[in-house]
Amino acid sequence: MKFVSWNVNGIRACSGKGFMDFFKDIDADFFSIQESKLQAGQFELDTPGYHQYWNYAKKKGYSGTAVFTKQEPLNVTYGMELDKHNDEGRLITLEMEKFYLLTVYVPNSQNELKRLDYRMEWENDFRAYVKELGKKKPVIICGDLNVAHKEIDIKNPASNHHNPGFSDEERGKMTELLASGLTDSFRHLYPDKKDAYSWWSYRFNSRQRNAGWRIDYFLVSDSIKDKIEDSKILTEIYGSDHCPVELDIDL
Repeated sequence: MKFVSWNVNGIRACSGKGFMDFFKDIDADFFSIQESKLQAGQFELDTPGYHQYWNYAKKKGYSGTAVFTKQEPLNVTYGMELDKHNDEGRLITLEMEKFYLLTVYVPNSQNELKRLDYRMEWENDFRAYVKELGKKKPVIICGDLNVAHKEIDIKNPASNHHNPGFSDEERGKMTELLASGLTDSFRHLYPDKKDAYSWWSYRFNSRQRNAGWRIDYFLVSDSIKDKIEDSKILTEIYGSDHCPVELDIDL
């Protein structure tokens, strides 16, 4: 099965930069997006053969997630049980026969870590949510997790230490999430691969210089990590400040 995830940084803008060509060419079983920046009824994508599920933020032009799936889910959940996390459209859970698929756009801690306290609440509640799901069947989590976990996952670790996305607190929460029974699919296959990034600032010609961060992930339950066939970062695909990531797994 092929899973693709992409922070499109605005689906309307990305659609003008070849999104649908890539969508059709990649022919994923499940295709997830983050940062759709849409409200209901503002924009439609024609995706024959796919069921569409959207979670919109209350704030206009902000956040938002979506999943396109060839297989109809048994159940779809928007957000977590806790209402305090559900105004920004950051999470969709699809219950399939053999697994759960979670598409997530983790909150950014913002400049000077102004939103770090909320980010820590989110991390704790999300981890608890995932652990409960994992008691029933394996979990696949994809999306923009807004953290470069290790120094190998960022071009300039020293100068970015304590910046949002590379603070000790955020990296620690990622460690806790993985320790709760999850595997980082890319690092599982490529533990020592350097210069592998999925996001680049629009400033300073960062993408041309490959001065990036790996903040887009596929995490899977430890129980199915041996079924991973490949985990890819599709750096050749443009249209956003992120590139898509792909998981191929035999389920």
